[in-house]
Order: sequence, then structure tokens, then C-alpha cells
Amino acid sequence: MSEMNLPVQLPLGISLREEARFENFILGENGLLCESLKSSARGEGDPVVYLWGASGSGRSHLLQAVCHQADALNRQAVYLPMAELIEFDSSLFEGLEQMDLVCIDDLECLVGHRVWEEAMFHLFNRLRAANVRLILAASELPARLNFSLADLTSRLQWGLVFQVQPIQEDEKIETLKARAISRGFELSDEVLRYIMHHGKRDLTDLLRVLDQLDHASLSAHRRITVPFVKQVMGW
Repeated sequence: MSEMNLPVQLPLGISLREEARFENFILGENGLLCESLKSSARGEGDPVVYLWGASGSGRSHLLQAVCHQADALNRQAVYLPMAELIEFDSSLFEGLEQMDLVCIDDLECLVGHRVWEEAMFHLFNRLRAANVRLILAASELPARLNFSLADLTSRLQWGLVFQVQPIQEDEKIETLKARAISRGFELSDEVLRYIMHHGKRDLTDLLRVLDQLDHASLSAHRRITVPFVKQVMGW
């Protein structure tokens, strides 16, 4: 799955992040959402799950985690990040009813693109007829996306709808600590406070900073200290 060896043709470069798994997601108040997604990976539960939340809330992580889970169960799953695919032809949606699970991210990118909206509408109907699980993620509730195709908005409200609840500051810190340990190094409390104070507050950006520091540390053969963070990040 991670290499997209699938019976549908996708652009090169679309792949799953190895670390985007349920085990690496801080639940917070998202326990019921994660259980619903795991059911979808097994081919159980509601046929349509829609999750929404602010940038950095973990939407993309969760969609990719579902695909990893489905792959482990020998089920065919595909992850489609529309922010990366909107410039391609809507024929990308053709044949997806062959899958067991379809995950479409950045759904808001389709708003105002009539051809894509219609393609999404027809895909929704084909997947439902074929009993294929569909998971959608967007920045807003379906009714707030302002699709020009009213029937599409109506379809998107048929399934379970969850808001991805943001995690708290202490949970972000624990996530950074755990990710660092999994990569074979530790972050001091001083470094963590500095990163939290100067970096963006959403978890996606914080983890991106951690990855950048890890690579820079390995290349320079230096420990990650506050002066090193200042040098690498330019803060």
C-alpha cells in the first residue's frame, strides 16, 4: 500500500508516511473517532465517515493510519490527498470501486471545480453501491464547504461526521518526546520549551521541526541543544 501498488493508476509520489499510524496518534478526545476508523479498515461500521478539523489537527495522519491498518489486514486501500491531486484529471476517481477502502483528504480543494464535484458525486454513489468504505477529511463540515453541487453536499452528510479534537499542549510535548525517543535521541525540557515557544503550535509543524532537527543533527554530528535549534531553524 505504501508504494501504491494498486489496480488504479495514480500520479507518482503519492505515498503513505510510515509514521502515520494509530500507534503514533495522541488520542485526546478522539477515541470514538479512531474506533470508527479502525472499523472502516476492517470493512465494518458505517460505510461513510467524514472528519473535519483545523489544519494540523491530525486529519491526514488519521486517513493514512486507516490505510496502513487496512493494508495489514490484506485489504486494498487508497489515500488521495486532493491538495496534491487537484491539478490532475478527475478520471483519477475512475475504478476506485475496485478497492475495499477509499480515503479522500483535503476535500475542500474540490469546491468551485465543477468537474471534480461531479466526479466526487458519482464516485460516492459507485462506492456506496459496491459497499466500499469511504473516509473523507476536510477543513469544515459538509454544509460549510459551499459546493456548487447541492446533491454532493447532501451525500456527504449521510455518514458519520466527527470533528477532530485538538490535543492539549502537554500532549504535544509528550508526542515530541516520544517521537524523539523512537528516533534514538532525547530532547531536554529546555529544548522542548524553546521549540514550543518559537515554533508553530499545531502538531504537524512541530513534528516537521523535529524531523528537520534530527536530520541536521545527524549530518552535523551534534546534539540538539537550544543554540543548535536557533542555528538550524533561524529563530
